[in-house]
Amino acid sequence: MEVTEEDVGTVRAFNRFYTGVIGVLGEGLVRSPYSLTEARVIFELAQREDTEVLALRRALDLDAGYLSRMLARFEADGLVLRERAPGDARRQVVRLTPRGREVFAMLDERTIAEIRGLLDGLDAGDRRRLLAAMRTVQGVLGGRPRAEDVVLRPLRPGDLGWVVERNGALYDVECGWDRTYEALVASVVADYVRDHDPERENAWIAESDGVRVGGVFCVKRAEDVAQLRLLHVEPDARGLGVGAALVDACVHFAAEAGYREIMLWTTALQRPAHRLYARAGFVLEDEEPPVERFGDVVHGQVWRKKL
Repeated sequence: MEVTEEDVGTVRAFNRFYTGVIGVLGEGLVRSPYSLTEARVIFELAQREDTEVLALRRALDLDAGYLSRMLARFEADGLVLRERAPGDARRQVVRLTPRGREVFAMLDERTIAEIRGLLDGLDAGDRRRLLAAMRTVQGVLGGRPRAEDVVLRPLRPGDLGWVVERNGALYDVECGWDRTYEALVASVVADYVRDHDPERENAWIAESDGVRVGGVFCVKRAEDVAQLRLLHVEPDARGLGVGAALVDACVHFAAEAGYREIMLWTTALQRPAHRLYARAGFVLEDEEPPVERFGDVVHGQVWRKKL
């Protein structure tokens, strides 16, 4: 889809607004003599004892001459020391002096205070919306989630509605299913809440850096049979082991809860999920005849695993 002038204008308007909010267009960041870029350099240097100048330039994507002049000013002000790297005179390292550490502490304290002031002025609902939007911007522009950043957690308020919404949206885009599938998901979620037995049923949300990237439910099918339901993984998190982690959580919980078997229902369309289930030890035991469901012709399948 082509980027429109309105799209560009929206981004520029946001940039102008937010730089004003955080005060980077004034004389100095957080009422200090240092610009945003200078403060970024000081913050980066504070993260370790010594930093190679080349690594610093690459990390912050700064022009070599600009960074060299900035470090020279910092050195003249007593904030940093520069010297050749031991064993390699071609490489230069830089470190903060005790005075530089004091400046970092001042910038850090003032930044935290300003952020707290910004958030304290919002009610709880607006604060959650703001933080979620910030995570979304970072997630979209920062690339795919990393496998090491994904965690599984229990359900929280708002997760059930998200599960319904995301299942409905994803299966519409990926399978062409209509709203009757979303209605089915809503009924499964409602039944989970209405008849929930915490000793024998559970659910998990996969999260990366505060952003939900998947979910699954483990529910009671019969006294000795558990059922895995509503497994989904967001498209940008696929291939990171999220689905496998969610399935493993279900299987482990079902075994600990005393079930002798865990089963699931899926369709012939979900081939990537089939490979996931097979790796987890599930076996395809039954293929149903095609029926019209969800605005499509669906070939149902039942997979089972002994515990």
